[in-house]
Amino acid sequence: MKRVIAIADRAALVSLKLLVALNVLFFLSFLIVALLAGRAHAETPACGGTDMLSALRKDNPTVYSKIEAEAAATPNGKGLLWKLEKPGEKPSFLFGTMHMTDPRVTTLPPAAQKAFDAADTVVIETTEVLDQQKMMAALLKEPDLMMFTDSTTLSSLLSPDDAAAMNKALDARGIPPATVAKMKPWLLSAMVALPACELARKAGGAPVLDVKLAEDAKASGKSVEGLETVADQLHAMASLPLAFHMKGLVDTLKLGDKVNDVNETMIVLYQSGETGMFWPLFRVVLPGDEDDPAGYAAFEETMITSRNKVMADHAGPFLARGNAFMAVGAMHLPGPQGLVEDLRKAGYTVTAVD
Repeated sequence: MKRVIAIADRAALVSLKLLVALNVLFFLSFLIVALLAGRAHAETPACGGTDMLSALRKDNPTVYSKIEAEAAATPNGKGLLWKLEKPGEKPSFLFGTMHMTDPRVTTLPPAAQKAFDAADTVVIETTEVLDQQKMMAALLKEPDLMMFTDSTTLSSLLSPDDAAAMNKALDARGIPPATVAKMKPWLLSAMVALPACELARKAGGAPVLDVKLAEDAKASGKSVEGLETVADQLHAMASLPLAFHMKGLVDTLKLGDKVNDVNETMIVLYQSGETGMFWPLFRVVLPGDEDDPAGYAAFEETMITSRNKVMADHAGPFLARGNAFMAVGAMHLPGPQGLVEDLRKAGYTVTAVD
């Protein structure tokens, strides 16, 4: 029995790792909504869920202390709001977001709300997602980025047991398996890695935090700018090995109903501004023997580190105007190669705001 519980807990934590990875991809929220059109639940189901980190602190304080120590040693690993200052420019702000619709996420902390309200320009990862028709038209120009265009199907890449688990997970979310048979695994992972309540809110039109900020900015007459394109994100994701994506999908399917716990853990860490605790949690609890350290290292480099540098470069002209509020996924902020450090290298004094 203990062995079964250990495997279940490991699957939960592997999926937590994947959910963090998927949360890096801002555009997925809108792709999912488009694919789920007409298939949303009539009512939004309750989320529930338990904070797994709190349980770990109680059940294994030694491991928890290791995670805490590594998080404390992570540069810029605490805080969501950062003030950006450079001689000759009006100060701007950098804010870490979570690409979700949960009210605990979409309600800004007071200091962030004040900075947002006072800003002249709001910068998000990509503005293309604000026009879904235009975004989908652009994506359809390269269908092989999202779909298998040969004879391959997802089921053909899975064992019979994993294929059955996939179909069960899809049925639970109101998604007919036949409609996603040709879908690339990372996109399907995004669907099954989120709780049914989050999918239902998105399909029902609830905006993720980044979109809410952009829409509020437009409504108040602020300028809204973007740092990259959806195609850039898609190409980066598609460049990672298929085996990495298939492993992620299978691990997520093993999660089952624990997805609510994964989601709750993510939100609790985000609310407390513990951006530096995500990766230490994974590295300590998931030793590399059974995991895929090379795969996740490639993911970090491709989807986070490289994009951080692009974001810092593209943010330059918007920050030079002064009085900007730049909102990007919180996973981009911490670490020696995080966006906070990249902006410091660009000449800014970057200070955490409580």
